[in-house]
Amino acid sequence: MEPVTQERSATASPAGAKAEEQRKTSLAHKLYTGALSYDFIGHRRLWYSVSAVVLLICVVAFAVRGLNLSIEFRGGAEFTVATQATDEAVAKVQDAVIGLDLPDMADVPVQKIGDGSIRVQTRSLEVDEISQVKTAIGDAVGVDGNEVAYSLVGASWGQQITNQGIIALVVFLALVSLLIWIYFREAKMAISALVALVHDLVVTIGVFAIAGFAFTPASLIGMLTILGYSLYDTVVVFDKVRENTADLKNTNRTYSEAANNAVNQVLVRSVNTTIIGVLPVAALLVTGVFVLGTGPLKDVGLVLFVGMLAGAYSSIFIATPLLAQLKEREPEMVAQRNRVRRRADREAARVAVTMTTTEAIASPTAVPVRDKRGPAKKG
Repeated sequence: MEPVTQERSATASPAGAKAEEQRKTSLAHKLYTGALSYDFIGHRRLWYSVSAVVLLICVVAFAVRGLNLSIEFRGGAEFTVATQATDEAVAKVQDAVIGLDLPDMADVPVQKIGDGSIRVQTRSLEVDEISQVKTAIGDAVGVDGNEVAYSLVGASWGQQITNQGIIALVVFLALVSLLIWIYFREAKMAISALVALVHDLVVTIGVFAIAGFAFTPASLIGMLTILGYSLYDTVVVFDKVRENTADLKNTNRTYSEAANNAVNQVLVRSVNTTIIGVLPVAALLVTGVFVLGTGPLKDVGLVLFVGMLAGAYSSIFIATPLLAQLKEREPEMVAQRNRVRRRADREAARVAVTMTTTEAIASPTAVPVRDKRGPAKKG
């Protein structure tokens, strides 16, 4: 048995060595060990400028176009008719209601509820407008208008949902800041993470305003979900930053250099996690937009898709550079930066002296060689 084991070890050894060599030459390994590194922290002004432009576009879009709030938020009328719910029937109902040419009825959400009914949502209507809409829906599906059910969604109920959503968002942000401060024992990490979360919020809302998708309670739930995802990504980076800066005094690196190394070390992991998470969300978005055409699926898909991409971006390009910028202002980090600079100057001076001595020894005309039998002559 022993020769067989030795033979297997000898056979497996080249394969193992090759695998180890491939691992060491991989991009992830080079980033982790510092053999390959990109200066994310040093280019923070570029990231800040790009983010500022994106945020400005989102704010302007929200101010000009506003959010397309669903009936649950703004109130309105809801009609339901029992019929075979097919794509053709949905299109007929939508065309019939829009064809009435009523004011502020250019975009009417029509959805299938299972296989046996269709729901139409509109703004608040007058009594005569309600009759017209019920008749149009009945004619489109071949039933009497009186068989179309009607219900009114009050604006006060929508206002309650809005207030509850805002309260939930504020409580979430407050608890997140407190949690990060307690976990890392660093207030600047909490501030940086909060700024990144606000960035993700503004970008997501801005994209909703630009795209014109309906903002529903499901969208609000999705927004809270992507904030949790963004927070997770930021905490992963911050945890590596804390590990790299735990014994900073005994290293020859500044806080920014250690933080930049941390970003490079978790970069591949963050990218892979984002891709794996975004792919199914992209499938949901494509299904909601191009297959179903309407309904909460496309709204949730959009908020998750945009929010996850924004969260991955902000954790690397906003949260960590901002954290390093805030930390570098501390007296302790200023002293560390000065120590690193002095060490670098001393090392440069030592290298310069060594190179000068080496050149002097290597030069054939630099040092005269004295012969015992005569005057000095060039060696």
